[in-house]
Amino acid sequence: MICFPNAKINIGLRILEKRADGYHNIESVFYPVGWSDVLEAIPMDGFGKIELHLSGIPVPGRRDDDNLCVKLYKALLKKYKLPSLKVWLHKTIPIGAGLGGGSSDAAHFMKMLNEMCKLNLTQEEMKEYVGALGSDCVFFIDNKPVLASGRGEITEAIKLELSSYFIAIVYPEMQISTPVAYGLVSPKPCNDSLKDIVLNKKVMDWKSCLENDFEKPLFDKYPLIAEVKQSLYNEGAIYAAMTGSGSAVYGVFRNRIDIASKFPTYKTWSGELKANQ
Repeated sequence: MICFPNAKINIGLRILEKRADGYHNIESVFYPVGWSDVLEAIPMDGFGKIELHLSGIPVPGRRDDDNLCVKLYKALLKKYKLPSLKVWLHKTIPIGAGLGGGSSDAAHFMKMLNEMCKLNLTQEEMKEYVGALGSDCVFFIDNKPVLASGRGEITEAIKLELSSYFIAIVYPEMQISTPVAYGLVSPKPCNDSLKDIVLNKKVMDWKSCLENDFEKPLFDKYPLIAEVKQSLYNEGAIYAAMTGSGSAVYGVFRNRIDIASKFPTYKTWSGELKANQ
């Protein structure tokens, strides 16, 4: 069985407070985009063994046991008798970019195992398993636009339709550690509604009222990311922002753009902003 785990972007991201458990409460809109990895699983003889084969973008300094797909398989083994599997994961979504590639791999693998192994898990049960692996894994089970809160694991489906627009994503070959990013940001409460802004204001008005709280401290530390954002505006974006805790930056355009020719030294992706991937 083969699937194509897709990325996501954050439309607005607010860091509201630091929690007693060391995590942060956030508020953000998660929106699926078409930049995808490739994940394939083939049964082997026997039970309870997984072989992971990685290709594409290198995953530096990580063992197979650190991979979220492997962790998920082992977590499910505690309750289910799973067939042994050979798993091929071809990475094209940049790592440390705020695009959720690893979380998407895990969530799509969960859905794949549920179907292959006839686990008959509900959507909520699958969310419980992947939610233990990472805050934004839960989003990729439904894979539709949501308002995310808590650590990112609490999701509320929203009807946000942006299919008349195009998106261009630029990854400036720079990995940003999530703990480092959170260490630079100062949480602050917000009185206005992010959901109201995203759903009721025009996209061309987002520039003046929709922010990612990671941008200012990360732009100060990594000016190159700020330059990429400004370059997207120079190319005609009606809204541009860093996604997640960086370092990828996206621009929303009225018309399709040849982003690869504009940023020939960086990894890029462009396509329609479809709500369902």
